[in-house]
This record gives sequence, C-alpha cells and structure tokens, in this order.
Amino acid sequence: MMKLALGPLQYYWHRDTVFEFYQQMAETPIDIVYLGEAVCSRRHELRQGDWMDIARMLRDAGKQPVLSTMVLLESTSDVVAMQKIARDEEFLIEANDMGAVNALAGKRPFVAGPQLNLFNADALAWMASLGASRWVMPLEMRQSDLAILQQSRPPGLETEVFAYGRMPLAFSARCFTARHYNLPKDDCGFSCIHHADGQLLKTREGEPFLVLNGIQTQSAKVHNLLDDVPQLIATGVDILRLSPQSQHMAEVIAAFDQARRAGEAAEGALDALRPLMPAEPCNGYWHGRPGMELVEPATA
Repeated sequence: MMKLALGPLQYYWHRDTVFEFYQQMAETPIDIVYLGEAVCSRRHELRQGDWMDIARMLRDAGKQPVLSTMVLLESTSDVVAMQKIARDEEFLIEANDMGAVNALAGKRPFVAGPQLNLFNADALAWMASLGASRWVMPLEMRQSDLAILQQSRPPGLETEVFAYGRMPLAFSARCFTARHYNLPKDDCGFSCIHHADGQLLKTREGEPFLVLNGIQTQSAKVHNLLDDVPQLIATGVDILRLSPQSQHMAEVIAAFDQARRAGEAAEGALDALRPLMPAEPCNGYWHGRPGMELVEPATA
C-alpha cells in the first residue's frame, strides 16, 4: 500500500502554532513527515533544536521523520546550516539543492527533493548512485513520463509524488512579500507570518494567479491528485506527498488515506474536500496539461 508523507512546512507560522500542528499530525495516519525550514533562512520562530524535538516526538508516534534542507542557499551561513543538517545521522535527510547532495553523497542514504529536477533515466540512475534511496518527482512531470522512468528505476529507489498542496513554482533572491509591504528584504519585519497560507496575487481582471510566500512563488490553485489515486497506484508510486496547510490538514490526510486503502477516492470525495481547501483544485501537470487545469476522471 502506498505511504502518505507530509511535506516540509512552506509557510511561516508562530512557534506554538507549529508545535500544536505537529502534535495533531502525530494522531493522523500519515507515515512520513518532512521537517525543517526549506524556504527562507530569516524564519527563526523555530531553531534546529526545536525541529529535532518535533522529529523525536513524531518518531515516538510511529512516524518516519525526515529533515529537509533549504532549496535556495544565499549566504555562507545558509551553507553552514545545511551542512549541519547533513551531518546529523539520527534522521534521514531530504536534499533540496545540489550542495546538500554533495554533502551527503557517498556517506549515507538521502531523499532527492522535487527541486532537483530529475527528469530522465540517466539523471535518476546518477542520483541513486550517489546514495539516494528516494526521489520526489518534479512537479511539472506528467504521468506518462513518470511511467517510463518507473520501468528503468534503479532497484531500491522509492518514488514519491507531490499529490496535494499549492505547488512551489519558483524561488528568488528577492522577497516578494516584503516588496508588497514596501520593505527591504533584510528588514522585512517577517511579514509572511501574517499569511498562514501565503498571499494571493490576482490578475488585473481579478482572477487568482499566484501566491506569494516570501522568496517562494506558489500556484494559486491547489494541486490535488485525490481522484488520480488509481493511476498513481498503477504507475507504481510508493509515496504521496501532501503539503501542509493551516486548516483542515487532518481531514485532507483522512481523504487520501481512505483513497489509498480503497484503491480509489470515494464518490464525491474531491467535492467534499473543496470547502476545506484554501483554493480550487487543479491537476493539469499530471495529465500533461497546463498546471492550473482540472482534469476530471473518466466516467463509464
């Protein structure tokens, strides 16, 4: 049976909120939990020791904790922090940039994160040769391309697919949330803490377009593969990644847990989830369509 993973927290929440959130997640049927700051090094509500305490709590609850490194390293201090995480041997590490891969290669197994852009069999085999025991499919990859890669996947390498959440599309050295408040990045006032699920950006016509999350740009719509669980199973996917949101995360996990156990989502499950999502669903990339589209399952 496919496992469920909770991806790293993309947003900036207050310390007590983060601890309460993961206490709640310990009671859900999630199997794997990615922890740590993966977006912006200026976010210091939690220190590395706090993340380690959460990891141990989740391990005691029967979950597999994984420590995630940041995607965009912008300073020497960022590199030092990444190397400190990579030296930790208590938990599995998710490498989200090639610097982290280099720090882990040949030393211990690691997870190759979705931002490493592994799009072909040669890249996947190379990453496995460096020690990757799991890889997360790039967000833009379609199911038909993944099916081809699965045929030549190196033995022992698990495949994880981002199956729920606003998609992290880009990272920049500029902080767009700070810019919105007319603040410099180095004196941002930690403005993103006021937007628990990111800050919606609309077009001139008033249509939802993107979500600003500090230096990260996300999709406005919520990528949701709940109705695609049968295809995910048929493709041989080992793990589904669900990205944290500030409200109703336990209910989202429960819906995917039911679907993986039954082999398909219950009738009307996606519609039942809509009021619990911060925005409308989409799944276009998985079907080889524009990412913001929603492809409905075929009916008999």
